[in-house]
Amino acid sequence: MPEGIPAIFMGVSLLLLLMATGMPVFVAFLLINLITVGLFIGPAGYSMFTNSLFETTTSQSLVTIPLFILMGEILFRSSAVEVLFRAIDTLVGRVRGRQYVLAIVLATVFSTLSGAAMGVAAMLGRSLLPGMIERGYHPRLSAGTILAGASLAPLIPPSVLVIIIGTLAGVSIAGLLVAGILPGLMFAALFLGYIFIRIWQNPDMAPKNSDVVQDVSAMDALRAVLSLIPFTIIIAMVMGLILAGIATPTESAAMGVIGSLATAAIYRSLSLRMIYQSLGAAMKVSAMILVIMASSKLFSQLLAFSGGASALTEWVVGTEMPPWLLLALMMALPFVLCMFVDQIALMLIVIPIYLPIVAANGFDPIWFWLLFLVNITIGGLTPPFGYVLFALKSTWAEGTLNDVYAASWPFVMLFLLGIVILAVFPGLATYLPSLL
Repeated sequence: MPEGIPAIFMGVSLLLLLMATGMPVFVAFLLINLITVGLFIGPAGYSMFTNSLFETTTSQSLVTIPLFILMGEILFRSSAVEVLFRAIDTLVGRVRGRQYVLAIVLATVFSTLSGAAMGVAAMLGRSLLPGMIERGYHPRLSAGTILAGASLAPLIPPSVLVIIIGTLAGVSIAGLLVAGILPGLMFAALFLGYIFIRIWQNPDMAPKNSDVVQDVSAMDALRAVLSLIPFTIIIAMVMGLILAGIATPTESAAMGVIGSLATAAIYRSLSLRMIYQSLGAAMKVSAMILVIMASSKLFSQLLAFSGGASALTEWVVGTEMPPWLLLALMMALPFVLCMFVDQIALMLIVIPIYLPIVAANGFDPIWFWLLFLVNITIGGLTPPFGYVLFALKSTWAEGTLNDVYAASWPFVMLFLLGIVILAVFPGLATYLPSLL
């Protein structure tokens, strides 16, 4: 094995071992970085450490993260979500298994307003899941649809994970954001198709007459559509401005915050208390993410300094492995590790290692990192430690953790099928970014 590669495996192994002890992610990174600098560079290397912290914490692209989080917090704390829920419920109308359809559609729409999969899972677990089970819907399939729909949040803009990947991988954040739109809709269609197949195979999963749905008049439908206009404006302000080339992701995120405040005011739920609570929650989440990123930045620099990253790239290229096999292996590693390691922590470890390999093999960066994003997203849905699973379980008192695990696996398989489709048809990921 070429010199330098053992250093990578040793560093990554120690990092994972520290995290396995329950140590906070940022502390594990700081500890590894400080020890490595002290052993291999000496006291002079600590200026490199402080410069790394300063560079990360002053990166303009990372401003997008707290803005997107704040936008979602404002919308979820206002009555705007209730309005959205009623409007979509009206428009879905009469269809066999409508509660399953409602769960997927609601989760998809909520994902365009907040990149937080845990928030969407918890909200639908509280508001929709009990009613589905009471109506005789299959409990595990009901839970699975909510889990799958919530897991679309990191894919469909706005997405915090996209900002992190784009920053670390040095690819266009705007391009990566819009690249998730078509795949996100494709996954939603896959979930709906699976649900209809399950109902066709076993009609008892969606009992007839289980939903008391009143006839929807044209006026009711019109009111529902009109009530969705503020949300449409927010989506247009966030993604439309990016697609049109008018605004950067940071600027469009700021416009999204303004739009969410205006929407809360329209629905008469805007108050200083709500703004204060939204700011507090957004600050906590943003600070956690930014501290982890700041403490991990030096890790990638040390990989380059040690020569391990370049040695690993040369070794991979020298094996002359078929591109499809290399891609499969590069996707398999994070899929397995995400079952046990926090998603953000894993990205911070793997992306600096993958970056030169992606460049050396000529993979389209938008396409590859979108596949990586989908793979990371599955980690939140995969037992035993998927955080979306625990978010739903916290709201479903009657269900066991085994029920939640069983509910997730069919949709994990659908996500893997979607990755294969995206790998075979890269245009699904690259078409919209090509319009920028």
